[in-house]
Amino acid sequence: MSELPQLDPVIHAQARLRVTVALAGLHAGDQITFPRLQQLLDMTAGNLSTHLRKLEDAEYVEITKAYEHRTPVTLVRLTAAGRAAFESYTKALHQLLDATGGD
Repeated sequence: MSELPQLDPVIHAQARLRVTVALAGLHAGDQITFPRLQQLLDMTAGNLSTHLRKLEDAEYVEITKAYEHRTPVTLVRLTAAGRAAFESYTKALHQLLDATGGD
């Protein structure tokens, strides 16, 4: 039996996986506002901020602060590195699941 792949621990935490999946559903380069992401994931602002910080530290997400009609807005997007990490994560997960198939 070959060695089983490792899952990226940054993405693997349930909340961060949910964030990454939501962001990966956007077109590459597209952004979502923090409140909209919070609403989609049904997470508290503090919880979402904590997990976004971890993803940002790994350079998987980019957070931009801007103004829209004089109102501050926080935008979140998955970086190219984050998209690649998510693709690697899903590939590793499929390999793990396939390894448990009935041989």
